Amino acid sequence: MNAHRCSRKQGFTLIELLVVIAIIAVLIALLLPAVQAAREAARRTQCVNNLKQIGLATHNYISTNSVFPPGAIKDGFQTLGLGSNGMSWRPLMLSYMEAGNQYNAINFGLSNTLSGPSLATVWYTSIASFLCPSDGQGQAPVGFVPYKGPNGSTSITVAPFRPGSTTEQLVPVTNYLMSFGDNYAVLPLSGANPWETAAGTVPQIGLDGFWGTNNNGGTMRGFSDYTTGGVASIASVTDGTSNTIFVGEGLPDEDANNDFFSFTGAAAGTTIPINWKTNQRDSACVDKWGSTNWNCRFSYAARGFKSRHPGGANFVFADGSVHFIKNSISRVTYAAIGSRNGGEVVSSDSY
Repeated sequence: MNAHRCSRKQGFTLIELLVVIAIIAVLIALLLPAVQAAREAARRTQCVNNLKQIGLATHNYISTNSVFPPGAIKDGFQTLGLGSNGMSWRPLMLSYMEAGNQYNAINFGLSNTLSGPSLATVWYTSIASFLCPSDGQGQAPVGFVPYKGPNGSTSITVAPFRPGSTTEQLVPVTNYLMSFGDNYAVLPLSGANPWETAAGTVPQIGLDGFWGTNNNGGTMRGFSDYTTGGVASIASVTDGTSNTIFVGEGLPDEDANNDFFSFTGAAAGTTIPINWKTNQRDSACVDKWGSTNWNCRFSYAARGFKSRHPGGANFVFADGSVHFIKNSISRVTYAAIGSRNGGEVVSSDSY
């Protein structure tokens, strides 16, 4: 008699299947942070490259004009604000950054350019070199935010802010701001200053706010000022171009005025700590400039440098070099590298 061997197909038991699924989940959990870190590293590298382009463009601008670019451009009537030219320093950089078409579309000679229809077409163009890829803005398509003008809830009915419309418009924004320096004043704000240190170590919060006398009674000690001519030459950077911040990162989602063209969102100061959060949007935050809450995007505390990069932000210095500065930097050191002529002595290993 022939013996017949019976065989049956072997399959996974439920326990074995669960073990396999658990192993896969563990591997994903281990790999996902590494993948995310690699992606952020690539985004941060692109951000660094953007700032290097800005630094190179700035020095080409200096070669042509003998000064750093001004914080804002005045029109023929020498006025600023809505109804005047009022553009920031950034449009001046376009011709030096392979954005000649956008530059040529701007008629810098026209008065009322910023609020007039002549700029409407170029106004709705987002400039990739002025956007950090780590920041998605959070409110609108990448490179744009809803905009109501410098007074927040105040309607602006003139083009290109609201060309033929009474509804809120999307306008192009930027992640890169020129430095006001270390004596930027942030009043009016209510309550105790949450970051102020002992008197005599760093400039104290000022009394006249953003538009008036600076907090130490002097002129802006950084680069940005609202004048037609360049506020600084290479020679005026007596602290050394390699020790002085020129441009740093900002977050449009946490500052209501980071639109690309307007001078109102052109700059930030080193009085405010890096990555100070101003993303509050509740009833305590007034929807216009002048909010007294330290964490509101419509308060002057929003005018600090910040980024989506973990632990700090990227900056381009006056010599064109790019540095990543940590949140933990000493506020005294941070103030020192914010000023261009404060006389401080700062070593490169302190930031």
